[in-house]
Amino acid sequence: MTTTFELRPEGLSPDLAGKFARIALGHVTREYPHKLDHVLEEDADASTPRALHPVFYGSFDWHSCVHGYWLLARILRRFPDLDEGRDIRALFDAHLTPERIAGETRYLARASARGFERPYGWAWLLMLAAELRLHEEGPGRRWAHALAPLAEAFAERFKTFLPKALYPIRTGVHSSTAFALRLAADYAQGTDAELTALIAQKARLWYGADADAAAWEPSLDDFLSPTLMEAEAMRRILPSEAFPPWLERFLPRLSLREPATLFTPATASDRSDGKIAHLDGLNLSRAWCFSALADALTDAHPAAALMREAATTHLRTSLPHVAGDYMGEHWLASFALLALEGG
Repeated sequence: MTTTFELRPEGLSPDLAGKFARIALGHVTREYPHKLDHVLEEDADASTPRALHPVFYGSFDWHSCVHGYWLLARILRRFPDLDEGRDIRALFDAHLTPERIAGETRYLARASARGFERPYGWAWLLMLAAELRLHEEGPGRRWAHALAPLAEAFAERFKTFLPKALYPIRTGVHSSTAFALRLAADYAQGTDAELTALIAQKARLWYGADADAAAWEPSLDDFLSPTLMEAEAMRRILPSEAFPPWLERFLPRLSLREPATLFTPATASDRSDGKIAHLDGLNLSRAWCFSALADALTDAHPAAALMREAATTHLRTSLPHVAGDYMGEHWLASFALLALEGG
């Protein structure tokens, strides 16, 4: 039976949230197929995903499993009475325990795991921790407390890495430093002053002087817009009064729908190809960025309405394809949720 995903005026409806939750519940504990980020130093290091990662062993790869949990946590907080809530709570009770999280943390202690999931997986783990902190009542506090040591370990990795990261990584894939800073900022704000300061420092250093972006995108591999993701990171990190002037320098012709490449949704020609399927994620992440950027401007700004229109166009293009082939299904719903609700 084909699942339909309709964009309605209310955005994330309980029906759509339930569909997203069922997708994630179907893959966060699905161990195979799996793509490991794992360095072998000897024969004994050859192991299964579940043995290496007691919590995040599903969803084709570690980072997709992490943001699958984020999706479930967000939906449970937004719609606690959904039928799927019982299964989400059971999953979290079984997996987000101190013992299992300790296994994930031990993996990071391996010398060969220094660059494990940097920076994309780091950022998503912090995003999950930030979401669980918002679960103020019931078992949410227990889950957040269990996850905290792993989140702190990744926060420390950011603190070690950012001072020596002399240059940004301007890609539309997992290595994007703009995406990592954007998500990590949600975790750091109000709880980690040192990390907050480092994120702000790096954002200004890496992107503060950027102007007149050419937006040569997409590439066939992109699931993030290098251009819009940088803008969204700066929107999140800069003081509110400093962002509009920066955006005006960075994308001075937005009100003319330029660069035109940003306003044209990408076409995924083969959704069974994991890399080409990235382009549906690009459309969804562009929708997220366009919406957030428009909200940061006044309604009178000539680009605001155009960006909201572009967000809707991109969302309508790829929302129908969040399920169907596992190469997209194991991760696209998370980006659809970002597009509908933001970070």
